[in-house]
Amino acid sequence: MSVYKIIELIGTSQVSWEDAAKQAVEKADQSLRGLRIAEIVKLDMKLEDGKFVAFRARVAVSFKYE
Repeated sequence: MSVYKIIELIGTSQVSWEDAAKQAVEKADQSLRGLRIAEIVKLDMKLEDGKFVAFRARVAVSFKYE
């Protein structure tokens, strides 16, 4: 039997939503072991003064408890 923990992360990118999600997962991989699944929960854009600043991807990441 296995147990998994799920956390939500927000990645940002000036390139694309895909890159924002990738940034979140790559950063999580630096401090979490055993990442299993990454699910895109929400996509949005950061605006300042009505102008685009960055793509944002909210990502749910699961990893196995050891």
